[in-house]
Amino acid sequence: MTISQLAPERALRRLELTVVRRLEGYLHGEHLGLLPGPGTELAEAREYQIGDDVRRMDWAVTARTTIPHVRDLIADRELETWALVDLSGSMDFGTSQLEKRELAVAAVATVGFLTHRLGDRFGGLMLRDSALRRWPARSGRLALYGLLRALLAEQMGDQEAHRSDLAAALESMARTQRKRGLRVVVSDFLTPQDGEVDSRLEPSWERAMRKLTAQHQVLAVEIVDPRELELPNIGVVTIGDPETGEVREIDTRRRKIREAFGLAALAQRERTRIALRRVGAGHLVLRTDRDWVADTVRFVLAYRRVAPRLHQPPKGVAR
Repeated sequence: MTISQLAPERALRRLELTVVRRLEGYLHGEHLGLLPGPGTELAEAREYQIGDDVRRMDWAVTARTTIPHVRDLIADRELETWALVDLSGSMDFGTSQLEKRELAVAAVATVGFLTHRLGDRFGGLMLRDSALRRWPARSGRLALYGLLRALLAEQMGDQEAHRSDLAAALESMARTQRKRGLRVVVSDFLTPQDGEVDSRLEPSWERAMRKLTAQHQVLAVEIVDPRELELPNIGVVTIGDPETGEVREIDTRRRKIREAFGLAALAQRERTRIALRRVGAGHLVLRTDRDWVADTVRFVLAYRRVAPRLHQPPKGVAR
């Protein structure tokens, strides 16, 4: 049974139990958010080690001891988190354990359930058919449940298709939410360029994402379904674009067509990966046919191993 088939309260309780039981204990660290940040409060000085940020050099201690020292930073204890959730037509799709929009709600719940008891404020933006709905940032379990309930209750798109503008939503997020914190962007990152096989093209949302990462720590959660990566050989099928309404018949028995589809899908994923790496956002890939909890654990633990030295997020774990 999928999340959307359960009553909202029962679905939320099941999500919370899944997150708390399987993730709690793995992800707690000095920073009480999902991802560790460098912090702002000065801690004790220690000897410089290869790979340390030279901007943290403590020149007074270095001069007294004649040995290079750096001063660590204590991670901030309070975090304001905002989640931008793409609920466009392409997210109303799923051929495996979950639909993409259900997995998107699970991703938001993962971040929320691991922070709400610590007093952090959590807010949300829901993107549907170029309309951006805002859920104000509040602390506490009831406020988080309200946001998740709104995400679950959001209806699927109507018959008149409209392509959602992810770039405009990111611009709005960067412009209106000025307080520094964690920003979570949950989307499939599909754009009109996805028919191109050149992975070097800049996605339409990259410039807006760069503005967001300049102000905040950003985690991009890419939602993927296996049927978006390759076409099975099942004869002539009718395929429609849920965001533009375009419908086309495709003969999947032709190997060249299946190969062309696979190459375009691979280029789209590579284009997304490269763009998120360029702008400095964390990139977590969740698939509807994989264990999303295990993928989240592997991503966060890998991030925490490299963040103190590199300040750069790892690649998505799902392939």
